[in-house]
Amino acid sequence: MDLYFARHDGEAATVEQFVQCFADASGRDLAQFMRWYSQAGTPEVVASGRYDEGAKTYRLELAQVIPPTPGQPSKEPMVIPLLTGLVGQGGRDLPLKLADGRRIERGVLVLDKPAESFLFTEVPERPVLSINRGFSAPIKLVANLNADNLRLLAASDSDPFNRWQAVQTLASALLVGNVARLRAGQEPEVDEGLLDALAAVLADRTLEPAFVAEALTPPSESDIAREIGRDVDPDAIFRARAGLRALIGLHLHAELTALYRSLADSGPYSPDAVSAGRRTLKNACLDLLAATGESHAIESAAKQYQAADNMTDRMAALSTLSLHAGPERTAAFDDFYQRYRDDPLIIDKWFALQAMTPDPATLDRVRALTEHPAFSMSNPNRVRSLIGAFAQGNQTQFNRPDGEGYEFVADRILALDGPNPQVAARMTTAFKSWRALETGRRARAEAALRRIAGSAKLSRDVGDIVERALAES
Repeated sequence: MDLYFARHDGEAATVEQFVQCFADASGRDLAQFMRWYSQAGTPEVVASGRYDEGAKTYRLELAQVIPPTPGQPSKEPMVIPLLTGLVGQGGRDLPLKLADGRRIERGVLVLDKPAESFLFTEVPERPVLSINRGFSAPIKLVANLNADNLRLLAASDSDPFNRWQAVQTLASALLVGNVARLRAGQEPEVDEGLLDALAAVLADRTLEPAFVAEALTPPSESDIAREIGRDVDPDAIFRARAGLRALIGLHLHAELTALYRSLADSGPYSPDAVSAGRRTLKNACLDLLAATGESHAIESAAKQYQAADNMTDRMAALSTLSLHAGPERTAAFDDFYQRYRDDPLIIDKWFALQAMTPDPATLDRVRALTEHPAFSMSNPNRVRSLIGAFAQGNQTQFNRPDGEGYEFVADRILALDGPNPQVAARMTTAFKSWRALETGRRARAEAALRRIAGSAKLSRDVGDIVERALAES
């Protein structure tokens, strides 16, 4: 399908025409650039660097590969702009000077060959490579960075994207390793360098609050499951992630508390982006403090819930309380329903948050909520907010080891298939990753899928999804 852009005269222009107009205006040959449009697949770039301490040079080797795709078994090299920096041990960017005299405009190296080498001179110390800054090219990047390199970038890279990426890579590696350790009955490891990098992020007042909030948030359970790939144990993933969040909350308790208090006193509500970023960071701090399970942090969440003058803060406090069983959670959920019982969209959130609560009592709570006066199987939004949220947003309870989560959702899919096959089909997609699960859960998920497939009156919508899910078994 062709993409079109509006020309200055109001007529439509294809991508080729648009690029040609730009080429004519700039005097550049953009034929190779058009491969981004004509060639399928995401380029993979491998970057490796070597420092020569005696010569004070750093050689960067880059290579690109575009994997074959149907109809395109071989690919030509793309034009890949890579915003690049060399970071010194103090965290400062080192000067970029190429031995062959080529200019590096705005720090961008252009890789337009299958492989190319760049030799930097007058490099005063061993650098750490920071490449594809700002996600300058939509590529898959592999770089020879070790854990210490990543810790330096996480703590001090001037590029926010690569700083965030370094934090995520460190946290992901730690979590994947700790999942394996927990399953083996071992104690999880602690990465002091990661904790120190997060402390540096918190202390850096030049960073946007929204960025700091993102950096403080570990990879999601789904991200970790994808990283593990096979033999996935959702309970072990949840325990590893919860443990890391609690550790961050304990290690950075003083800094998080001071920041939360300063942001909580930031004045009346405003919808602008800066204020929204401050609220996001404030709520991230609250969530990490509460992850420790300390009573004063839970009390802070309960107080924020009651005092909130906007839905963002109230929902954030309720979300934090939802993770901690106790009278504060019960009181907040009861109060939330009474406050907003006449607003259907907000009550959808009330159902969803309870369905996504990762504790063993959730399935019974969801069953009870299907009998709630505000719930109806004939209301698609209600079905998505309760049963859909449970199936697709609660990794531990949908994937219960006893298979009860699968059976509950399968029952609802079959009940819904007749009156609303589209919603039933969407719910069925919750089973799409069943093959990646560990043996016991995998067998129970498959049994639930086969029970759905065996229905005599299965719709084409649901039948197609189930058939594809079971096709390789």
